[in-house]
Amino acid sequence: MAARLDHTIVHSTDRFASARFLTDLLGAPEPGAFGPFATVRLANGVTIDYADSLVDPDRIVPQHLAFLVSDDEFDRIHRRIVSRGLPYWADPHHREPQRINHRFHGRGLYVDDPDGHSLEFLTHPYVAEDEGGEDAGG
Repeated sequence: MAARLDHTIVHSTDRFASARFLTDLLGAPEPGAFGPFATVRLANGVTIDYADSLVDPDRIVPQHLAFLVSDDEFDRIHRRIVSRGLPYWADPHHREPQRINHRFHGRGLYVDDPDGHSLEFLTHPYVAEDEGGEDAGG
């Protein structure tokens, strides 16, 4: 199959605040505006399009977004999280606070954005392209 992910829409209470939260952690350029969206363009061309939710903020369904980053990028992201005093976890269930994980010969952490969406930063994919195996990520 030749399909590739082009974009995804994430609902938020303030599209630009949420997009800036992500770009600030990534050290990426300011989000762009495209129609009703605040757009974050990733290195592989995929965009994350934040939209102001039309539902009650308490009804926004949290999503999980995982970002594969280099070791140097991970270090910079981790420093930004720590310098801002943000809570982060080594696991998606928030049982290991202020720790990073070392899964699959890499490092990873989870931080929640202002609307409760889980942002995961990892340095190694959970399953290599040439391997089978269970997906232990999350």
